[in-house]
Amino acid sequence: MKYLLSILTFCSVLFLGLNSSFANYQAGSLTAKQQAIIPIASYTATGDLNNLKIAVNEGLDSGLTINETKEIMVHLYAYCGFPRALNGLATVDEVLSERQNKNIHDTMGDDTTPLPANTDILALGTRVQTQLAGAPVNIASSSGIDYMLKAHLFGDLFARDILTYPEREIATISALASMNGTESQLLSHLNIGINAGLSKTQLQDIINTLDAKVNTQIAKHAQETLDNYLASSK
Repeated sequence: MKYLLSILTFCSVLFLGLNSSFANYQAGSLTAKQQAIIPIASYTATGDLNNLKIAVNEGLDSGLTINETKEIMVHLYAYCGFPRALNGLATVDEVLSERQNKNIHDTMGDDTTPLPANTDILALGTRVQTQLAGAPVNIASSSGIDYMLKAHLFGDLFARDILTYPEREIATISALASMNGTESQLLSHLNIGINAGLSKTQLQDIINTLDAKVNTQIAKHAQETLDNYLASSK
Protein backbone atom coordinates (compact mmCIF):
# COMPACT_ATOMS: atom_id res chain seq x y z
CA MET A 1 0.00 0.00 0.00
CA LYS A 2 2.87 2.35 0.88
CA TYR A 3 4.47 1.61 -2.50
CA LEU A 4 1.21 2.33 -4.33
CA LEU A 5 0.74 5.65 -2.50
CA SER A 6 4.31 6.62 -3.37
CA ILE A 7 3.73 5.97 -7.08
CA LEU A 8 0.37 7.76 -7.08
CA THR A 9 1.91 10.77 -5.32
CA PHE A 10 4.75 10.95 -7.82
CA CYS A 11 2.43 10.66 -10.82
CA SER A 12 0.19 13.39 -9.39
CA VAL A 13 3.18 15.71 -9.03
CA LEU A 14 4.41 14.80 -12.51
CA PHE A 15 1.11 15.53 -14.24
CA LEU A 16 0.45 18.65 -12.19
CA GLY A 17 3.82 19.85 -13.44
CA LEU A 18 2.84 18.92 -16.99
CA ASN A 19 -0.46 20.77 -16.72
CA SER A 20 1.38 23.79 -15.34
CA SER A 21 3.73 23.61 -18.31
CA PHE A 22 0.70 23.52 -20.63
CA ALA A 23 -0.46 26.84 -19.20
CA ASN A 24 2.93 28.40 -19.87
CA TYR A 25 3.18 27.23 -23.47
CA GLN A 26 -0.30 27.57 -24.95
CA ALA A 27 0.16 30.81 -26.84
CA GLY A 28 2.75 33.21 -28.13
CA SER A 29 6.20 32.76 -29.56
CA LEU A 30 9.14 30.94 -28.06
CA THR A 31 11.38 32.72 -25.60
CA ALA A 32 15.06 33.35 -26.38
CA LYS A 33 15.99 30.42 -24.11
CA GLN A 34 13.58 28.07 -25.90
CA GLN A 35 14.80 29.26 -29.30
CA ALA A 36 18.36 28.49 -28.23
CA ILE A 37 17.46 24.80 -27.88
CA ILE A 38 16.69 24.57 -31.61
CA PRO A 39 20.14 25.04 -33.19
CA ILE A 40 21.77 23.06 -30.37
CA ALA A 41 19.48 20.11 -31.10
CA SER A 42 19.83 20.46 -34.86
CA TYR A 43 23.64 20.60 -34.90
CA THR A 44 23.83 17.74 -32.40
CA ALA A 45 21.65 15.60 -34.67
CA THR A 46 23.70 16.35 -37.79
CA GLY A 47 27.07 16.16 -36.05
CA ASP A 48 28.08 19.69 -37.06
CA LEU A 49 30.32 20.33 -34.05
CA ASN A 50 31.78 23.64 -35.23
CA ASN A 51 28.36 25.24 -35.47
CA LEU A 52 27.28 23.39 -32.32
CA LYS A 53 29.98 25.27 -30.39
CA ILE A 54 28.50 28.56 -31.55
CA ALA A 55 24.98 27.40 -30.70
CA VAL A 56 26.01 26.23 -27.21
CA ASN A 57 27.67 29.58 -26.49
CA GLU A 58 24.55 31.41 -27.63
CA GLY A 59 22.36 29.09 -25.59
CA LEU A 60 24.30 29.69 -22.39
CA ASP A 61 24.19 33.43 -23.08
CA SER A 62 20.41 33.14 -23.57
CA GLY A 63 19.88 31.65 -20.12
CA LEU A 64 20.26 27.89 -20.55
CA THR A 65 21.96 26.37 -17.54
CA ILE A 66 24.82 23.90 -17.89
CA ASN A 67 22.58 21.00 -16.86
CA GLU A 68 19.82 22.05 -19.26
CA THR A 69 22.30 22.27 -22.13
CA LYS A 70 23.72 18.83 -21.38
CA GLU A 71 20.23 17.40 -20.94
CA ILE A 72 19.48 18.25 -24.58
CA MET A 73 22.22 15.76 -25.52
CA VAL A 74 21.00 13.19 -23.00
CA HIS A 75 17.50 13.39 -24.45
CA LEU A 76 18.60 13.32 -28.08
CA TYR A 77 20.63 10.14 -27.80
CA ALA A 78 17.26 8.34 -28.12
CA TYR A 79 16.73 10.01 -31.50
CA CYS A 80 20.17 10.41 -33.07
CA GLY A 81 22.22 7.82 -31.19
CA PHE A 82 24.98 7.71 -28.60
CA PRO A 83 27.78 8.84 -30.99
CA ARG A 84 26.08 12.15 -31.79
CA ALA A 85 25.04 12.67 -28.16
CA LEU A 86 28.49 11.91 -26.79
CA ASN A 87 30.12 14.21 -29.33
CA GLY A 88 27.62 16.86 -28.32
CA LEU A 89 28.44 16.47 -24.64
CA ALA A 90 32.16 16.69 -25.40
CA THR A 91 31.50 19.89 -27.33
CA VAL A 92 29.58 21.37 -24.40
CA ASP A 93 32.50 20.56 -22.09
CA GLU A 94 34.90 22.20 -24.55
CA VAL A 95 32.76 25.34 -24.68
CA LEU A 96 32.51 25.46 -20.88
CA SER A 97 36.28 25.18 -20.53
CA GLU A 98 36.82 28.02 -23.00
CA ARG A 99 34.24 30.19 -21.22
CA GLN A 100 35.84 29.53 -17.84
CA ASN A 101 39.20 30.61 -19.26
CA LYS A 102 37.47 33.86 -20.27
CA ASN A 103 36.17 34.23 -16.71
CA ILE A 104 32.59 33.48 -17.77
CA HIS A 105 30.83 31.61 -14.99
CA ASP A 106 27.71 29.79 -16.17
CA THR A 107 24.94 28.58 -13.89
CA MET A 108 24.98 24.84 -13.20
CA GLY A 109 21.21 24.65 -12.65
CA ASP A 110 19.09 21.97 -11.02
CA ASP A 111 19.81 18.28 -11.43
CA THR A 112 17.05 15.75 -12.00
CA THR A 113 14.75 14.86 -9.12
CA PRO A 114 15.15 11.17 -8.17
CA LEU A 115 12.13 8.95 -8.77
CA PRO A 116 10.46 7.33 -5.75
CA ALA A 117 11.90 3.98 -4.80
CA ASN A 118 10.43 1.02 -6.70
CA THR A 119 8.79 3.21 -9.35
CA ASP A 120 7.11 1.08 -12.02
CA ILE A 121 8.90 2.81 -14.88
CA LEU A 122 7.04 0.85 -17.58
CA ALA A 123 3.66 1.87 -16.17
CA LEU A 124 4.81 5.46 -15.77
CA GLY A 125 6.22 5.62 -19.29
CA THR A 126 3.09 4.07 -20.76
CA ARG A 127 0.96 6.75 -19.12
CA VAL A 128 3.22 9.55 -20.34
CA GLN A 129 3.38 8.12 -23.87
CA THR A 130 -0.42 7.81 -24.02
CA GLN A 131 -0.86 11.34 -22.68
CA LEU A 132 1.54 12.86 -25.21
CA ALA A 133 0.53 10.74 -28.21
CA GLY A 134 -3.15 11.29 -27.48
CA ALA A 135 -3.91 7.55 -27.56
CA PRO A 136 -2.27 4.24 -26.57
CA VAL A 137 0.69 3.32 -28.78
CA ASN A 138 1.95 -0.23 -29.33
CA ILE A 139 4.76 -1.28 -31.67
CA ALA A 140 3.46 -4.69 -32.70
CA SER A 141 6.48 -5.54 -34.84
CA SER A 142 8.90 -5.54 -31.89
CA SER A 143 8.12 -6.00 -28.23
CA GLY A 144 11.69 -4.94 -27.43
CA ILE A 145 11.37 -1.55 -29.11
CA ASP A 146 7.88 -1.09 -27.66
CA TYR A 147 9.24 -1.71 -24.16
CA MET A 148 12.17 0.67 -24.64
CA LEU A 149 9.93 3.43 -25.97
CA LYS A 150 7.58 3.12 -23.01
CA ALA A 151 9.96 2.33 -20.15
CA HIS A 152 13.07 4.19 -21.22
CA LEU A 153 12.16 7.05 -23.56
CA PHE A 154 8.79 8.09 -22.12
CA GLY A 155 9.64 6.70 -18.68
CA ASP A 156 13.27 7.25 -17.71
CA LEU A 157 14.01 10.24 -19.97
CA PHE A 158 10.75 12.16 -19.65
CA ALA A 159 10.84 11.69 -15.87
CA ARG A 160 14.07 13.71 -15.79
CA ASP A 161 12.75 17.14 -14.88
CA ILE A 162 15.80 19.17 -15.96
CA LEU A 163 13.85 20.02 -19.12
CA THR A 164 10.07 20.39 -19.36
CA TYR A 165 8.02 18.27 -21.73
CA PRO A 166 7.61 21.16 -24.20
CA GLU A 167 11.36 21.82 -24.13
CA ARG A 168 12.05 18.14 -24.83
CA GLU A 169 9.70 18.31 -27.81
CA ILE A 170 11.37 21.48 -29.11
CA ALA A 171 14.65 19.56 -29.07
CA THR A 172 13.12 16.44 -30.62
CA ILE A 173 11.31 18.29 -33.42
CA SER A 174 14.44 20.29 -34.22
CA ALA A 175 16.56 17.14 -34.39
CA LEU A 176 14.09 15.13 -36.47
CA ALA A 177 13.64 18.06 -38.86
CA SER A 178 17.41 18.10 -39.39
CA MET A 179 17.91 14.41 -40.19
CA ASN A 180 17.16 12.58 -43.43
CA GLY A 181 14.39 9.98 -43.62
CA THR A 182 12.62 10.95 -40.39
CA GLU A 183 9.55 12.66 -41.85
CA SER A 184 7.04 10.24 -40.30
CA GLN A 185 8.64 10.62 -36.86
CA LEU A 186 8.67 14.40 -37.29
CA LEU A 187 4.98 14.34 -38.16
CA SER A 188 4.25 12.31 -35.03
CA HIS A 189 6.23 14.66 -32.84
CA LEU A 190 4.51 17.74 -34.18
CA ASN A 191 1.35 16.20 -32.74
CA ILE A 192 3.15 15.24 -29.52
CA GLY A 193 4.44 18.81 -29.31
CA ILE A 194 0.88 20.10 -29.37
CA ASN A 195 -0.15 17.59 -26.70
CA ALA A 196 2.88 18.60 -24.63
CA GLY A 197 1.67 22.20 -24.65
CA LEU A 198 3.30 23.87 -27.64
CA SER A 199 1.01 26.05 -29.74
CA LYS A 200 0.83 25.96 -33.53
CA THR A 201 2.50 29.36 -33.50
CA GLN A 202 5.38 27.91 -31.52
CA LEU A 203 5.72 24.98 -33.95
CA GLN A 204 6.07 27.56 -36.70
CA ASP A 205 8.63 29.41 -34.59
CA ILE A 206 10.75 26.25 -34.52
CA ILE A 207 10.78 26.16 -38.32
CA ASN A 208 11.49 29.88 -38.52
CA THR A 209 14.43 29.50 -36.14
CA LEU A 210 15.81 26.59 -38.16
CA ASP A 211 15.66 28.87 -41.19
CA ALA A 212 17.34 31.79 -39.44
CA LYS A 213 19.91 29.92 -37.35
CA VAL A 214 20.61 26.60 -39.09
CA ASN A 215 19.80 25.89 -42.74
CA THR A 216 17.16 27.13 -45.18
CA GLN A 217 16.79 23.75 -46.90
CA ILE A 218 16.23 21.98 -43.59
CA ALA A 219 13.61 24.57 -42.70
CA LYS A 220 11.92 24.32 -46.10
CA HIS A 221 11.61 20.55 -45.83
CA ALA A 222 10.34 20.79 -42.25
CA GLN A 223 7.84 23.43 -43.32
CA GLU A 224 6.29 20.99 -45.78
CA THR A 225 5.80 18.46 -42.97
CA LEU A 226 4.35 21.12 -40.67
CA ASP A 227 1.97 22.32 -43.43
CA ASN A 228 0.79 18.74 -43.94
CA TYR A 229 0.25 18.33 -40.21
CA LEU A 230 -1.68 21.57 -39.88
CA ALA A 231 -3.85 20.71 -42.88
CA SER A 232 -4.69 17.27 -41.49
CA SER A 233 -5.47 18.59 -38.02
CA LYS A 234 -8.09 21.15 -39.08
